[in-house]
Amino acid sequence: MSKNESSTMLGYEDKLWQAADKLRGSMDSSEYKHVVLGLIFLKYVSDAFETKYQELLKDKYADEEDKDEYMSENIFWVPKIARWNEILRYANTPEIGQVIDNAMESIEKENASLKGVLNKNYSRPELEKTTLGELVTLFTNIEIGTNKAKEMDMLGRVYEYFLSKFASAEGKGGGEFYTPTCIVKTLVEMIEPYKGRVYDPCCGSGGMFVQSSKFIKEHRGSINDVSVFGQERNPTTWKLAKMNLAIRRIDGNLGSHNADTFHEDLHKTLKADYILANPPFNISDWGGDRLKEDMRWKYGVPPTGNANYAWLQHMLFHLSPENGVAGTVLANGSLSSETSNEGNIRKQMIEEDVIDAIVAMPSQLFYATGIPCCLWIMRKTKNENTENKILFIDARNLGHMIDRKVKELSEEDIQKIAETYHNWKENKNYEDVAGFCKSANKEEVEANNYVLTPGRYVGTEEIEEDGIPFEEKMKILTSQLKEQFEQGQKLDEEIKKVLGAIGYGI
Repeated sequence: MSKNESSTMLGYEDKLWQAADKLRGSMDSSEYKHVVLGLIFLKYVSDAFETKYQELLKDKYADEEDKDEYMSENIFWVPKIARWNEILRYANTPEIGQVIDNAMESIEKENASLKGVLNKNYSRPELEKTTLGELVTLFTNIEIGTNKAKEMDMLGRVYEYFLSKFASAEGKGGGEFYTPTCIVKTLVEMIEPYKGRVYDPCCGSGGMFVQSSKFIKEHRGSINDVSVFGQERNPTTWKLAKMNLAIRRIDGNLGSHNADTFHEDLHKTLKADYILANPPFNISDWGGDRLKEDMRWKYGVPPTGNANYAWLQHMLFHLSPENGVAGTVLANGSLSSETSNEGNIRKQMIEEDVIDAIVAMPSQLFYATGIPCCLWIMRKTKNENTENKILFIDARNLGHMIDRKVKELSEEDIQKIAETYHNWKENKNYEDVAGFCKSANKEEVEANNYVLTPGRYVGTEEIEEDGIPFEEKMKILTSQLKEQFEQGQKLDEEIKKVLGAIGYGI
């Protein structure tokens, strides 16, 4: 994307968010999220339909109202009452809410995969119709489903931007479904889901699948070579995931309904080639007391007060025994906890050599929580280069702040982590780097009491000697410090003079 296009996108995103923000006065953020994302979806499918519609109008042998013309190219069929120009006619009327509800209902009827998914509650009294109409008008001037917009992935950027902003606005509740893109991309670059079955047992809004599809596209693969499976407990988030996959034309099996992965596994027989997940951290009310005899707990019964090791073992249970690889995000406590059998489970996993790599991530990556996190890469079958070894990467010093609260990994940071992992796995010019990465054998991990915190293994970064004698360095530093003290005293005097002049003497 060019600099001008990127600048244009940023302007669109900001305008859309400002418009959406107007709704905050009339409803809770968890509600207006669905109002706005539903409109984004409606505008996208209408734009895509209209682009094809105009093409068919120019073809004297084509019928622009033939549903098959659209379905054959994976374009949603949009009935007349749901087309954006029709909706726009009512933007400044009290009926705008009912018009949008009717549009959503008609799209669901014509597209079976969306049945029961779209928000059809725009006519409710508490939703301010004037503001809703303003939002419709603003959306009109932004094309997100045209061919050019698709090339720029405008829809994807707007959608991800809104998910991240909602996560930031909502706090911890919003963060349950949104995983920062840089974390998802790091996992995807490490496990490389080219071809096969991709599974996310706690898929949230579907970000792992979206990033996987981008990876495939960037590497000139085919999305048709990948089968997507997912599950989500939260009903509204499950709907978001269905919408997110639909607008990107990803054919995914997210089950016929939302369900708890531990207590109603919708993919019981699945053995996935790739697993990508960001389970909720440290959840204590997961119902483990009712699952103590579960066949998934091969490495030990997880504690009822923390689901971290239940998630890890659930993923291993669903991982293909041959070339399957899993990548997941967890709280750092999972690396060293000894509570209620967790230490024994971790020891058993290490002894059976299913842990490939551990990455300590920078803090402040999440909008919703400051809990530091790590990445676990797991395999049931390793190659001869990595057998009985674990790669530790300490990436805590990577990343940069994008606002006062949140940090982000750059593309270079992500590639540094991924390339280190692949070089190690393929035995291609890999070297331990003090302070960053270390390939440790099973004996070294055992010597560290099976604790997997990367800092224990990578050591500290070696600082190059600059050749300046210590005494000379101290003279320079002392001189600089003295100069700074003197400047500080001068500033204090100037401040006192200014305050005295306006009657606020110190």
